[in-house]
Amino acid sequence: MGSSGIASLDKLLGSDGYPDRSTILIVGPPGIGKEALGYWFTHSGLVQNDFCLYATRLSSREVLHDVKAFNVDFSQRVPFWFASDAQIKLDINNLSSMSFNIKDILKKNSDRRIRVVTDVLSSLLMLNQPDTVYKFLTQLFSDVKQYDSVLLATLEEGMHPSSVLVAMEQLFDGVIELKLYEEGLRVLPLLRIRKMRGVPPQPGYYNFSFTKTGMEVSAYGK
Repeated sequence: MGSSGIASLDKLLGSDGYPDRSTILIVGPPGIGKEALGYWFTHSGLVQNDFCLYATRLSSREVLHDVKAFNVDFSQRVPFWFASDAQIKLDINNLSSMSFNIKDILKKNSDRRIRVVTDVLSSLLMLNQPDTVYKFLTQLFSDVKQYDSVLLATLEEGMHPSSVLVAMEQLFDGVIELKLYEEGLRVLPLLRIRKMRGVPPQPGYYNFSFTKTGMEVSAYGK
């Protein structure tokens, strides 16, 4: 299993984290903190000496600046960057090059547990036809699952047609939804495990919050 890096979320998953050889999708509106789940997942892997690949449409400097807001520390160990300012540059306009580079990186590190985190999915869907992205992901997931790996991706809610969202959610092994719920004058951040391979359906929502030590997930209403 691949710990999410968030103890309370691992507990909800009924195991030690995300299923082995799985692909996980984090869906939610901009600014809600989807990336934080990727940060903590990456940090957990680095602590365990997993090989961690972070593929981002941003520069690595921008990500390193953002992680500080969520009390994640990459100062001692950093992931392998696949970004605009990295040794291996990410070009979201070239799916073939992206696929080749990811496969090559994973093959060279196949002797370790592997974690892949990416924030490029919404960008790919904006630049390419959905069926092209679907085919690309289908092949990529097949390649990634050849190894002892977990892949986590984020997707922006509200940017894509509902049919595209359903297709993307169907493709992943697990889907975690983050949303904001207005309750009177309060706005509550909520989390729901829409689906997770090997985990019974959990239709209910949970509160989540960011703390000085990370992220906490608790029963709704507490």
